Amino acid sequence: MNRKLRLLAIAAVVLLVDACVVYQPVPVDSGLTMQERIDRSWNAASGAMSDQGLTIVSHDRSAGFIRGTKAGTSVTAQLDTLADGRIQVAFNSAGAADPGLIDRVTDSYNRRMGR
Repeated sequence: MNRKLRLLAIAAVVLLVDACVVYQPVPVDSGLTMQERIDRSWNAASGAMSDQGLTIVSHDRSAGFIRGTKAGTSVTAQLDTLADGRIQVAFNSAGAADPGLIDRVTDSYNRRMGR
């Protein structure tokens, strides 16, 4: 009986390991130009801030920043083009009036970007 259990356990492990598949990521060409990708990211960041009720107080598209405020909390979006052509968008907040605001803005941005 003990031998049968061992064989069954070994067979189960072999089947489980065999069922694991790892796919390599495939680069996807979105077909968008760099300017279209920057515009898309800019619009998503700006829209995400508006979605969460922030008032845009300053922005500089050429420098890649948008700053908004809501009830004592300030949120800044910084867009940077990386060396590999990707666009990085980072949100930072100042003020403790609404500590969850930055997370909600980030979630709105990700939704707008289809993530």
